[in-house]
Amino acid sequence: MTGAIEVSAARRREVVDALRRGTVPQSGLDLFAVGLGQFSGALDDDIATVARGGSAFHAIRGEYGSGKTFFARWLAERAKRAGLATTEVQISETETPLHRLETVYRRLTERLTTATHQPSALRAVVDSWFYTLEEEILDAGEVEDDDEKALGSAVDALMEQRLAEVARTTPAFAAALRGYREARAAGDAATAEALIAWLGGQKSVASSARRAAGVRGDLDHFGALGFLQGLLTVLRDCGHPGLLVVLDEIETLQRVRGDVREKGLNALRQLLDEIDTGRFPGLFLVITGTPAFYDGQQGVQRLPPLAQRLATDFTTDPRFDSPRAVQLRLAGFDLPRLGELGRNVRDLYVGAARNPERIAARVDDAYIGELAAAVTGGLGGKVGVAPRLFLRKIVADVLDRVDEHDEFDPRQHYALTVSSAELNEVERNAAASSAGDIELELP
Repeated sequence: MTGAIEVSAARRREVVDALRRGTVPQSGLDLFAVGLGQFSGALDDDIATVARGGSAFHAIRGEYGSGKTFFARWLAERAKRAGLATTEVQISETETPLHRLETVYRRLTERLTTATHQPSALRAVVDSWFYTLEEEILDAGEVEDDDEKALGSAVDALMEQRLAEVARTTPAFAAALRGYREARAAGDAATAEALIAWLGGQKSVASSARRAAGVRGDLDHFGALGFLQGLLTVLRDCGHPGLLVVLDEIETLQRVRGDVREKGLNALRQLLDEIDTGRFPGLFLVITGTPAFYDGQQGVQRLPPLAQRLATDFTTDPRFDSPRAVQLRLAGFDLPRLGELGRNVRDLYVGAARNPERIAARVDDAYIGELAAAVTGGLGGKVGVAPRLFLRKIVADVLDRVDEHDEFDPRQHYALTVSSAELNEVERNAAASSAGDIELELP
């Protein structure tokens, strides 16, 4: 067993608590990630390109359970360490259809986060932007600190200058920012809140607030692209040189009505085309999907121009995949890798355990390997769908009990039991060959 991982108590607790619940942690994934080292160099180069005002795109490819969401959040942590803002949007047929980019933008702002602000960080980002503009003007020495009227006029002029390109196509974005600043200066908190909501693409914003800023209606599909452009400008000026946008579970497009699917695929093609034209400096777009989505006739192949954009050769051995390709293939887990994942989590847990020596003795590497094999066996031998359940079992059923109970020995007192209620749909399908609960005695 390796030594305890050096990490803050809060960060460790957040990771372990999420694994205990059976969810992917929002942060701290680098503490126990397995098999992602091959991508790190190329992705760090992409992040650096974005931070310099370029843009980047990757399509993550993997079967259910291969770790696509884990990969996306691991990448988000690396992006935040480089100063980028990040956001993760779950594409769904009803809540966030891809062909409604105004809805995608609204979810994007709701999930916007930075290294210092949790979702939604939109208001904090906008406030920071105005503060940056004021500091820039004061540093230039052209306005006295106590001349609020002159400072306000100078900030308005600088704001218009920075948003000039955005205002040509989406003047409402600049107008709403101006209205927000005026409402704050006047102490009108209700109007300020409403305009921040409108900037975030929210519907049903009070008409009085919109009139105050001189904007009308709700955000539409085409306006969403202009708002994204404006958001990137604001982020860049207040110290966040880029934005990582993850569109997760994009394969849901395969399950929608034919005309809706066509619109969704075309929206993705349009977004990629806009990235290529340089409209979104500082944007790093990542989508995740299954091989069936990229290769099947109900997915990308239905729109040839998009299929050509995403085409990647996967006929070679996965060992020789390029981490710079448009599509990045996640190989998923085998038993040795699953065991390594379990050992990493065990070592992370030990750092805050009350009885680390007891855990070292009773949850050794051999036992973790046995538990990994047992969980995988309970899921029809499909290692790829086992990580979530395996980590939940090892934390909640084994490590917690060993740490809390002096007499508990998992080899003597624990039989793996998996009930249908604790499985997600993919895991339930994998375990379908077993009737009722699964009880496996570990060696």
